[in-house]
Amino acid sequence: MSMTTTRISVLRAIFLAVTASLLLLATANAKHAHAAALTSGRWNGRWATGASTVDLSLLLRQRGGAAMDDEDEDEDSNIDGDIDGDGDSDDEYDDEEESEVDEDEEDLFDDFETDDDNADDFAENELGKVLRKGYEDTPPLTKMYLGASLLATTIGCFTNQNQFPTFLSLDWTLTLKKGQIWRPFTSFLNFGGVGLSYAMTMNFVWNYMCSLERLHHDKPYEFWTMFLFGMTSLLVGYPALKLSPTFLGHNLSTFFVYVWSKYNEGTMVNMFELVEIKAELLPWIFLAQTFLLEGEIPILDMIGIAFGHIYHHFQTTGLLTSPRFLATWYNNSAMAGWLRKEYKKVTADYQVI
Repeated sequence: MSMTTTRISVLRAIFLAVTASLLLLATANAKHAHAAALTSGRWNGRWATGASTVDLSLLLRQRGGAAMDDEDEDEDSNIDGDIDGDGDSDDEYDDEEESEVDEDEEDLFDDFETDDDNADDFAENELGKVLRKGYEDTPPLTKMYLGASLLATTIGCFTNQNQFPTFLSLDWTLTLKKGQIWRPFTSFLNFGGVGLSYAMTMNFVWNYMCSLERLHHDKPYEFWTMFLFGMTSLLVGYPALKLSPTFLGHNLSTFFVYVWSKYNEGTMVNMFELVEIKAELLPWIFLAQTFLLEGEIPILDMIGIAFGHIYHHFQTTGLLTSPRFLATWYNNSAMAGWLRKEYKKVTADYQVI
């Protein structure tokens, strides 16, 4: 048993090290790419200096190193050190001109010293734009769900030693006897404490839940039914199997990943920019990842996959359909007006121009 535990610990350490290295490498590549994009103009006959651009051929012409027009060459060949014919040497004019060019070059290279700062600012601005764009493109239910999870996790981080807030955790006794009916719902906001595992789960949920919701943009109530089915199945299934659920949000994410994989069977998915696998293998890859991170068999995640399979079977065979009142409410209720407006934005992305 000790040998098995040691092997699991080694595998977990290797996995965490590889994951952290990949994240750092991706960040470094993005930074260098932005810096290269910012300064790519330097090597095309022009040097970019922030708001202005200096032509190298102009500098060469000012220093007498650029090619002149034929007429200028003929005219200069007839001049013997005296341009204006007043007998004065032109050396003093050349000295003044060269000093002006040297000053221009000093200013030019002073601007280059700020390129690294500009590149960092550019990268930060681009990251902000990407995050803002991702938020704006996220469908409403996914946006509300992840926002609520982030808020609850932040509260737990500062008030409950990085544990999920107890007043939001699942407790059937308090739910049934004290009327705290929010607990079965808020318990699905729990992805674990702030850390690498939380960030990865948040990313998985955003990717696959967002994709499924966008897929049902024209009939979002079908996605709502999927969401409610997953939550209800987990809430009923765990007590029936005499299991104590801990991270219901993480278990729900495996439900979404499995359903997504069934919708995209045969699609090749890139894993960490290293290998490509078929979409239907993705849930099992995530099971292995959870095993390496937590060091135990992810029984609860396997139950999420099982309920995802049941949902997909019921949905494809017509045994499960969205309640009619949901469709009526969405299409006709004035209260659902803002939802229709939000989903119209998603629908616009699917329209062929």
